[in-house]
Amino acid sequence: MDYIFYILILVNIYIILAVSLNLLMGFTGLISMAHAGFMAIGAYTTTIFLTRFGVNFLLTIPLGMAIAGMVSTLLALPSLRVKGEHYMIASFGLQIILYSILLNWVSLTNGPYGFSGIPKPHILGYTFSTYGAYWVLASGITAVCVFLIWRITRSRFGLILKALREDEIATACLGKNVKQFKVVVFVVGSSIAAVAGSLYATAISFIDPFCFTVHDSIFMLAIVIIGGTGNIFGSILGAFILISLPELLKFLQVSETIAAPLRQMIYGALLVLFMRFRPQGILPEYQGKRE
Repeated sequence: MDYIFYILILVNIYIILAVSLNLLMGFTGLISMAHAGFMAIGAYTTTIFLTRFGVNFLLTIPLGMAIAGMVSTLLALPSLRVKGEHYMIASFGLQIILYSILLNWVSLTNGPYGFSGIPKPHILGYTFSTYGAYWVLASGITAVCVFLIWRITRSRFGLILKALREDEIATACLGKNVKQFKVVVFVVGSSIAAVAGSLYATAISFIDPFCFTVHDSIFMLAIVIIGGTGNIFGSILGAFILISLPELLKFLQVSETIAAPLRQMIYGALLVLFMRFRPQGILPEYQGKRE
């Protein structure tokens, strides 16, 4: 059961990452390659405040979101002047910058050694020390994040985001500040990705810069594409499939040296197949009324 709960915790973490990236990619048309970097900000913020200052876990989450929000604002202002494949390349650069900072700012991040023995969350006198208890906590936080993004996409703000995705010039002609909306949604998506990082750090109890590489950002893109861009529930389904499916290799008694590259091949094959035969993903974009 501990193994099952561990997988479900990972599913929850990647649901948060997928729906926050879908807000950027599916609803606004911003293909970000820096999502793993903002996840890292949340993970390192929670770890540092827990281990060095003894701050309560629940307080480290908004702290991580605030730092990710400030960083994303500074990075968004210049990078969002471009769009399409140019923005994707710019976000790739952001990911490399964040990764390099984690790797080289040794006094703050411990460099390549990272942090081990990260304590489990302790809330109202209860320590979430078992995987089952932690899954309950992670599920509650995930539900809040998903509900928040769902409300955003169903609001007038979400409708403007879709207008930006379809035609920025027409949206600007309607009197909407295109740059402002893009910066706001980028900050929101990046801040929510930091929440997933906070959960990841305390669930795994170990982090280092190699946990948050560009390969992880590509994996998040795969979840969104396979689940369905522009559909929050598609991201939830995509996270469940891409996290749980490769775990079946363990039941086939495949060695880790073979399983690791085989997982990458599975992700790549799924991306190729979906882009060729079902580019809208498992669940296509929902065309309903907005509030």
